[in-house]
Amino acid sequence: MIKNIIFDFGDIFIDLDKEVVFREIEKNGGNPELTPELLAVNHRFEVGEISPEEFVVQLGMLFPNVSPNEIIRIWNSMLLDFPDYRLEFIETLATEDDYRLFLLSNTNALHIPHVQKIMGHHTYRRFQNCFEQFYLSHEIHLRKPDFEVFEFVLDQNNLKATETFFVDDTKENTDAATSLGIKCWHLQVGKEDITELKNKL
Repeated sequence: MIKNIIFDFGDIFIDLDKEVVFREIEKNGGNPELTPELLAVNHRFEVGEISPEEFVVQLGMLFPNVSPNEIIRIWNSMLLDFPDYRLEFIETLATEDDYRLFLLSNTNALHIPHVQKIMGHHTYRRFQNCFEQFYLSHEIHLRKPDFEVFEFVLDQNNLKATETFFVDDTKENTDAATSLGIKCWHLQVGKEDITELKNKL
């Protein structure tokens, strides 16, 4: 029996354009591919090992034709809309109180302030208040799909894996959680929506 639900954030609640960064980089004369260097910098940023300032400097070394302000603009441009109906959905689910709700997001210290700006601080707070815990990778220094992050959430909240359901749009993340005994829904972006949750439990 499912008692706990862990939600991803990006492309589950807030819409993303994950390809915009590569399009913008190519437009500015850079390599539009996910290079090992870019991947390493992003991973370090997502677990809070480097500050936003250090992140921008390191990206500037990879893309010397792009100004620091433009790097920040490009990086944040992947964050799109947070539809009201999804906020209403999670608020209703929280009010029903049938499940313990958690958020677990790979994110960073540039995206979260921009998300708050997009949503408005009041709406962002309403969203946060739907969850018992609101775990952001750069704050807890752990990221998906590492097993440690799922074990951290389970241990911190005395959750049993077999009683826990996890929703994410990235198969690598749901595969990792499944291997720990967590029931998962790999949400297909553009084909499925989080409001279909109860049909998946």
